[in-house]
Amino acid sequence: MTWYSILPPLIAILVVFWRKEVILALVLALLSSELLLALQGDASNIFMTVVNSVERVVSVATSAGNSRILIFSIVIGALLAYIRESGGVAATVNVLMNRGVAKSKRQVGLLTMFTGTAVFIESNMSVLTSGIVSRGLFDKFKMSRARLAYIIDSTSAPVCILILLNGWGAYVLGLLSNYELEQSAVSILWGSVAFNFYAIIALLIVLYTIVFDKVHGPMKQAEQQLSKHSVEMDAGPAASKARFMLIPLLTLIVSMVGFMFWTGGGELAQGSGSKSVLYATVLACAVAYLLLLTHKRFTHHQLVDVGFKGMGELLPLVSIVLLSLTLGASLKELGTGVFVASLVGDYLPIYFIVPALFLTGAVMSFTTGTSWGTFAILIPIGVPLIQALGLPPSLVVGAILSGGIFGDHCSPISDTSAVSALASGCDLLTHVKTQLPYALVGGALALVGFFVASIVLI
Repeated sequence: MTWYSILPPLIAILVVFWRKEVILALVLALLSSELLLALQGDASNIFMTVVNSVERVVSVATSAGNSRILIFSIVIGALLAYIRESGGVAATVNVLMNRGVAKSKRQVGLLTMFTGTAVFIESNMSVLTSGIVSRGLFDKFKMSRARLAYIIDSTSAPVCILILLNGWGAYVLGLLSNYELEQSAVSILWGSVAFNFYAIIALLIVLYTIVFDKVHGPMKQAEQQLSKHSVEMDAGPAASKARFMLIPLLTLIVSMVGFMFWTGGGELAQGSGSKSVLYATVLACAVAYLLLLTHKRFTHHQLVDVGFKGMGELLPLVSIVLLSLTLGASLKELGTGVFVASLVGDYLPIYFIVPALFLTGAVMSFTTGTSWGTFAILIPIGVPLIQALGLPPSLVVGAILSGGIFGDHCSPISDTSAVSALASGCDLLTHVKTQLPYALVGGALALVGFFVASIVLI
């Protein structure tokens, strides 16, 4: 793999921040990636770049797992529309405020973080649930949707990789189980929790912004300049019954757990996240529809119109999710991740290896938009280093997982960033721009932590 494999993600990131157009950035990155792939073969293939790009989109969309993510991203629009138009959001806000659960910005932030932490089974479900619960409360207390997107995004992935009783833990455990080490794969994985410095620091920074009500940089500007669009969204239907929001939301959470057990053959950690989140969303949407229909809030035709309108509102974000997945598939074939991983090299001083693995994972996940892909590439690199050099297994695994989480929740081409923006009702670019300074601070602190840990433990 050569240096030019890094060009497509760099093009995407530069265009995002230069032109402030995410879809254009993803399209250009995809075209450049497919062009480079074409140049690796017959030079005449460059004229097929556009066709190959379209076929790449088709191949990604026809993947069962990706199709579920895309359908979920569309159906959730109908669910959000039903909850919003029912008046259930306003009613739930009133209930929470009257019962003293959300009487201040601090309480609202803690409630949001707690909700995201409690739903640790799947990262998309975590951001979705906490986003739905908190949108109205953030509007009520004049806190920006960018702040909401930051809290739910920086809570979900770190919590999922720290608790591990979910698909994330099962996936990493499967990767580690391919190797013979002195410790069991399970003990190494659980031991890595204490060394997952980035995930821990990210949660602590979120907690700091909530407890002290402090925001900095672009986030502070977003707080001071709440957009007209956000204000218009706040002026939703009058309060009706809290059950119109709470029952579909409870259905979403409970059925998600049930479907994880079902798809996992009775084992929660073995369940399929993509299947479970889709099935749970469809069921919650059906429950919301029946609630509004039986309570005569809307007619069938009105509910159909509301549902399709909600789906239509999310089509731009669904397009971003599709293009992000497609770019990730193209970059995988181009070998971007493998090239970035090779930068670790064979001649680093032993104390630098663990920090280098974290830094490589952070760059890789940021430029490819995937944490699981980062784990899949770096664990086969890190584990042989454990075997050959006697490095602490949990420290090495913790560094790799930390690096993967960094890009998963702050890269502009990550589907998780898009879903977080979707769940909070925030513009994707605004979300990335306001969250990135916090992620960079957390990353810098984690890097220092891995240096110190390496000196102490190696």
